[in-house]
Amino acid sequence: MRPSSILSGLSCAAFAILPCAAITVDLTSEDSIKSAASTIANGMMKFYSGNVTGGIPGLLPGPYYWWEAGAMFGSLIDYWYYTGDTSYNDVTTQALLFQVGDKDNYMPSNQSKSLGNDDQAFWGMAAMSAAELKFPNPPSDQPQWLALAQAVFNSQALRWDPSTCGGGLRWQIFTFNNGYDYKNTISNGAFFNIAARLAAYTGNQTYAEWAEKTFEWTRAVGLMSDDYYFYDGSDDTINCTELNHIQWSYNAGVFLLGAATMWNVTQSDLWRERTLGIWNATHVFFTSQGGQAAGQIMFEVACEPNNNCNVDQLSFKAYLSRWMAASTKVAPWLYDDIKPYLAASAQAAALSCSGGDDGTTCGTRWWNNGVWDGATGVGQQMSALEVIQSNLIDRVQGPVSNSTGGTSQGNPNAGSGGDSNPIAMPAAIETSDRAGAGIVTALILVALVGGAWWMIA
Repeated sequence: MRPSSILSGLSCAAFAILPCAAITVDLTSEDSIKSAASTIANGMMKFYSGNVTGGIPGLLPGPYYWWEAGAMFGSLIDYWYYTGDTSYNDVTTQALLFQVGDKDNYMPSNQSKSLGNDDQAFWGMAAMSAAELKFPNPPSDQPQWLALAQAVFNSQALRWDPSTCGGGLRWQIFTFNNGYDYKNTISNGAFFNIAARLAAYTGNQTYAEWAEKTFEWTRAVGLMSDDYYFYDGSDDTINCTELNHIQWSYNAGVFLLGAATMWNVTQSDLWRERTLGIWNATHVFFTSQGGQAAGQIMFEVACEPNNNCNVDQLSFKAYLSRWMAASTKVAPWLYDDIKPYLAASAQAAALSCSGGDDGTTCGTRWWNNGVWDGATGVGQQMSALEVIQSNLIDRVQGPVSNSTGGTSQGNPNAGSGGDSNPIAMPAAIETSDRAGAGIVTALILVALVGGAWWMIA
């Protein structure tokens, strides 16, 4: 993901010519939720032109980066899963297959100037969802969903780097890109997420071992605190001895689903404890502002209060919503805790969808007393879509596996470049490698666009 500033407009209330009707959703009615989701999905796809003459399938126009398109198509897989509406299935399949790259591992050569491990992983997680949710399989002569997720995992496993910080993935894949020296939480969290889900789908214990190793590394290096707060990343040129302590909602979300899946795989008390710890720590991303349900409205704490989220960050709530809901299917004991937060956030999000010429364009600030904040974009639409449709999670089946009805075909060597052992385990984390987490003595203050500051000790 890359920084890019945005300007937010004024509330629709400031202009009599702008409608403020808002989307109405009754969360007790399946039809009402589906109708709201349909309206929002339609608004989101107005930003996409990859399926029209002259367009490139899978790409969003600027200022959106490649990764967010992969995330968007992941939300459309979810949309089909929750609603049964096939309207976007063909365009989703087209995009997911067009962007696979020469090695079928979501590393298209024309994205190399900005291709991070996290960017690649968002496409891989979309493919993983397609396999788990039994999204219609591609034609037999095309790469299959499970194989694509395995290809992403394999290519990233080969990039695990113990030369600094005791292991972990770098943010950037290529040395010539800025950020190559940064080991960030979302890259490692997405790798952990895919590994856990592959373990659940295939039953291959090596994936589970990789998930365990990645989780332990994240804790050891300090990117996850003892209280399960997740920080952004660290510079490997100083061996990750200082951390960027800013918190983003998608880091918590990606680890939440991975940990819940690992509990499902292992049924262990340890993974239950970890999952609950992560869920409890996500409460930093909920607020009671706006007079709504106390402390249950999702917001991006690091940038929303000062109205300086960049284009990437405007979509992060979509992923926390997505993974919160998905976690309740693999760890059902989370449902009663999570559902009120999804419900309150969905109601608030729907009220924010009162802008634009159609009166249903979604804004950023769900806690804004039901007033559209003038902001528009893919991130706003996707976030509202995911949180609203996630309220159907109790009415759909959970993810399938090879042994429970999964039909997607895999390839355990996919994306490995011919390596004979693409999922070999990394070296164990040594005591000396844990030093980075233990000797951090100061927080790094991070200035966001516009001057917002946020840290959690």
